[in-house]
Amino acid sequence: MNVATPAAAPEIKAPSRFQQIKPFLAPMLITCILAGGQYGYGILETNEQGLFFGLPGTAVAIIVSIVFELIAVKFLSGKWPHLASSYITGISVGILVRSNIIWYYVLCSLLSNSSKYALRLKNRHLWNPSNFGVSMLLFFVPQDVVPLSLQWGNHPWVPVIIMSLGVIILFTLGRLHITLTYVACFCLLSVLRSQIAGTDPITEIGVLTVPSYLLFMIFMITDPKTTTRTWPRQIVVTIAVAIVETILRLCRETHAPYYALFIVFPMANLLEIWWENRASIDAGQKPGPGGR
Repeated sequence: MNVATPAAAPEIKAPSRFQQIKPFLAPMLITCILAGGQYGYGILETNEQGLFFGLPGTAVAIIVSIVFELIAVKFLSGKWPHLASSYITGISVGILVRSNIIWYYVLCSLLSNSSKYALRLKNRHLWNPSNFGVSMLLFFVPQDVVPLSLQWGNHPWVPVIIMSLGVIILFTLGRLHITLTYVACFCLLSVLRSQIAGTDPITEIGVLTVPSYLLFMIFMITDPKTTTRTWPRQIVVTIAVAIVETILRLCRETHAPYYALFIVFPMANLLEIWWENRASIDAGQKPGPGGR
């Protein structure tokens, strides 16, 4: 009697070197933006209050973001989290927020990270975390908080290097089409906006090179957790963000990009969730091959 030989277990391939470093590409890039911003213009603020051992607000935002993520994930799932997301959120908050009150860096980090767990539907984030926190502070306490609005000083090569790294990393992560769509729309709409407002189009387009816009283009609008799931939808949503931003700019809203993203992303995500839920219900109601 022949005994069947059990099939060999499939060989599990070890992750490649690139797969091992892939989760760290975005944190490395945002660190380059911070380092370049500090070198080109000294964007790190001073902690004049002396709280938190005199650490600058950016460092406080990063620490609070990481500690919150550790506690929240450990409490909710019992596991230790990968800290790349919280590091990116913390450093984004630290770069974008400008305030003489150090506690606003703490509050913004807490708002940003808590939104990932409190404001979600069907296991999906509705808002980009750092955009949510920054937008809330800009709206409710504009007298105490302003966004970073500095140029790169006398070092124009700094944004060139950062944008080059951004292009490479976004291409590697499959998110470059979102940023390129936004840049193209922004440039075209800047020309239109300059014609309406009577401003210089070069000046309008030049804001794309400031540190805050690099963060916006590379991280906020490309966030995998809050963008729609298909290329066509991502492109349509990105165009919508650029259009809403243009409308807000024409209304003289100085925080236009943050508010545009705050408005468009949750609407797009809710619409996609509704559409996919409807499609799954329709698929479940279809009769089988032998049905009537």
